[in-house]
Amino acid sequence: MNHEILVLYYSRSGHTAQLARLVARGIEEVPGMHARLRQVPPVAPVTETAQPPEPEEGAPYVRKQDLLDCVGLAMGSPTRFGNMAAPLKYFLDTTGAEWVSGALVGKPAALFTSTSTMHGGQESTLLSMALPLLHHGMLLLGVPFTEPALNATQSGGTPYGASHVAGSKGDNPISDHERELARALGRRLADTARKLAAAG
Repeated sequence: MNHEILVLYYSRSGHTAQLARLVARGIEEVPGMHARLRQVPPVAPVTETAQPPEPEEGAPYVRKQDLLDCVGLAMGSPTRFGNMAAPLKYFLDTTGAEWVSGALVGKPAALFTSTSTMHGGQESTLLSMALPLLHHGMLLLGVPFTEPALNATQSGGTPYGASHVAGSKGDNPISDHERELARALGRRLADTARKLAAAG
């Protein structure tokens, strides 16, 4: 059995990438489970402009095969006017073949995001990312209120997924509660994927 979970993200300032690594740490805290970190490339307004085959920094670019190989998906994006960023939406819009074949049906998924301000659209961004995954037949997981940090956080963290409030200048470090919740989300996703795979 494959024990990898795809941690897929888009990040411009690095905050969403930091959350991705925390979610990946949580995944790998579950015995036998591993995280596969991947990012989506930026999109250019001039569509003829090709991106280099590998990014200069961070995780490798995602391939469709990553979706097929992994037993679960954690997906993250910064907030763009209360919605996911265009590069992630563009990638999801190209997964029609995977939708038709049912490649993701029954796999668990979780979401994470970073915003500049406390009320900058964290929850609506997480919900916007949930919609295409529901169409793919994935099983969405959030953060339950049995996680103490969800009740105590004064920064990011929602029942819809992990989040970080970066600040208007992007200089807020990830808080202890945000770290705890990102790792808890990764653990929950990995534990669920392991149980589903064992039952199947």
